[in-house]
Amino acid sequence: MRRFALLFALLALFTQPAFSASSPGLFGLERQISSLVSSQSADVGIYALDLNNGENISYRGDVAFPMASTVKVAVAALYLAQVDHGRRTLDDTIRGVSARALIDRMMIHSDNRATDILIADLGGPRKIDSWLREQGVTGLRVDRTIAQLLADKRDLWDRRDSSTPHAMVELLRRIYKAELIKPESRNYLLDVMARCQTGKNRMKGLLPFGTPVEHKTGTLNGYTSDVGFITMPDGRRIAIAMFARGGADRPRTIAEAARAIYDGFKATFSWPFKPAYAQ
Repeated sequence: MRRFALLFALLALFTQPAFSASSPGLFGLERQISSLVSSQSADVGIYALDLNNGENISYRGDVAFPMASTVKVAVAALYLAQVDHGRRTLDDTIRGVSARALIDRMMIHSDNRATDILIADLGGPRKIDSWLREQGVTGLRVDRTIAQLLADKRDLWDRRDSSTPHAMVELLRRIYKAELIKPESRNYLLDVMARCQTGKNRMKGLLPFGTPVEHKTGTLNGYTSDVGFITMPDGRRIAIAMFARGGADRPRTIAEAARAIYDGFKATFSWPFKPAYAQ
């Protein structure tokens, strides 16, 4: 089975255009990212979207990668959607701990036990998966709890609990635009993601000091990821998903790609700027 999975992955690699950019202004960034990634030994997928004007870049953005702990963004979103509909509150106590504290532990410190407590309270992985599908979020699937994922034999080409970079950015976009959760819940989640303590050498690693970043990392043996939002000097937010498996020095590759994306999108600024925030 392992050999068949690898064969299908290789077929996908050679039949799909590796990189695409939505506008001529991003062609220079396209070349830079392509050169950066092709020089690395890791298998990398990247998607980045300007939430103001829709300009985007994709490097193998429609190839499935493990989500690992980046799935916690979806767990938080479902819980907050139920808060918005009056079914729950952030002050609800779950196994002796408030939901707010569990979300903080899950998103800030990537606490796996807190995550599985929330998943169980929401009805299990299938409930999260079905909610995403009901909301029209495709290309992303949730199959196991974190404990189950870690206990299973590791296969970085497994389609379970996977997402394409494009699908993850679409989830981020819809959260940001308050299409999945209300603005108050969106603002709360972004505040929690801004306090993420893991992966400081990834998306944030090479950005200019003080650049606002809201993100969530994922880590497995042989796999590294980071997804979230970077705020540009002019106030635009860029939603980014970066997944890397195999190879060496994956955090550095993600950090270099994030800096290239920051510089590339900064150069595409056009006036007048209209905030992307949904109010």
